[in-house]
Amino acid sequence: MTEAKMGQVQLKIMQLLWKLGRATARDLTDELNKTESIAHSTVQTLLRQLETKGSVNHEQDGRTFYFFPVVKEEKVKKSAARELIENVFEGSVGGLVSYLLENEKVSADELAEIRKLLDKKRKAQ
Repeated sequence: MTEAKMGQVQLKIMQLLWKLGRATARDLTDELNKTESIAHSTVQTLLRQLETKGSVNHEQDGRTFYFFPVVKEEKVKKSAARELIENVFEGSVGGLVSYLLENEKVSADELAEIRKLLDKKRKAQ
């Protein structure tokens, strides 16, 4: 397993695989084409790249390849978040949170969840 960087479309493919468990390249192409146009050959190329990185693997059934995730979603999220914090916010978690609260739409439910997390973190310290 690796924490190699993923491109935006590779990440979308991973998100689909985490959701579906396993899928063919055609399944993934069809799902991705629901929101944006992408060639089947591009999806196949990205799957090969993800396999080379150790992020996905495949099983073969006849002539059909079924791809499945090898890395856990949480590990990828953690790595991407750490990279964002280090590279964009100079290591400041507070800087990221402040930016998001000031510049993004946050629902009342999300704010309530954030308050719970802050209270939990404060009690743990």
